Amino acid sequence: MTPLVDGFGRTHTYVRIAVTDRCNCRCMYCMPPGGIAPRPKGDLLTFDEIARVASICAGMGVTKIRLTGGEPLVRRDLPVLVRLLRGIPGIETVSMTTNGVLLAENARVLRDAGLASVNVSLDTLRPERFERITGRPGPDGVVAGIDTALEAGLDPVKVNMVVMGGVNDDELPDFVEFARHRPVEVRFIEFMPFRENGWAPAGMVPQAAMQERLARRYRLQPMNGGPGGKVRGFAVEGAAGSVGFIAPMSDHFCRACDRLRLTADGAVKPCLFDGGEVRLRDALRTGAGDDTVAAMIRSAVLAKPAGHPPAAALAAAGNRSMIDIGG
Repeated sequence: MTPLVDGFGRTHTYVRIAVTDRCNCRCMYCMPPGGIAPRPKGDLLTFDEIARVASICAGMGVTKIRLTGGEPLVRRDLPVLVRLLRGIPGIETVSMTTNGVLLAENARVLRDAGLASVNVSLDTLRPERFERITGRPGPDGVVAGIDTALEAGLDPVKVNMVVMGGVNDDELPDFVEFARHRPVEVRFIEFMPFRENGWAPAGMVPQAAMQERLARRYRLQPMNGGPGGKVRGFAVEGAAGSVGFIAPMSDHFCRACDRLRLTADGAVKPCLFDGGEVRLRDALRTGAGDDTVAAMIRSAVLAKPAGHPPAAALAAAGNRSMIDIGG
């Protein structure tokens, strides 16, 4: 099959797959205050259905898969899915994004199953603030999960911090120090607007402002990234790890986007911030052949917009909530 190319010439080689819409945290920027009603188990794609979609995508040039949620580790037997995906010809890398709560007990078995790397969400190192942001005690368990992932040989281990003005932006230096003693990449991410997540202009700290604050205290040496790239990475003098900035609001990387999303209920979503999606689940369950499913995926890719609108427009849009998309 020919590659997945959209109407703007972008080739898609990366699929993020949400394996569940359930989560054991209630992060303020991800889940609406009233929560969401989890879908019945039968509404979610089975592992075999996920693997089938992944195999069809691999036939169109997809090489990388990232498992997301909700929280992927609340889905039972996740290593079974990792093995299925790693066995698909053409899939070179299977990674995962997690809140880290269950990572310490799962890191080694996931690595043995073929998981290559992990991104861990950690937005504060302060216990009281952690509970305010996530709705659960911490963050010691998440830090233990990060350390266990490193010991298990997952590589790279990245730490994602969503930076929110007036909430946790005073901890930027604390996270640089976290990377000083661990070979992790801490990634500072601009606060993004989703349904009912309390986004406001005052809460969005631009990448340039974050970098300027840290440059006053640390010598940041550029490593990779730049205009059009997703992450602008920097080595920190004397640190075991590094830091990076992700600026989807102030300097978005839409023109270089190479990813699709598959929601837990079986919809292909070509853009995180656009409401358009193509639902595959019913076709998968009513006898559609691989060519039909592939054509549906291509139709989603061709409908992908050139870029997302400004943040204020996104805040008012009718897109799914973050937890319902899968990140």
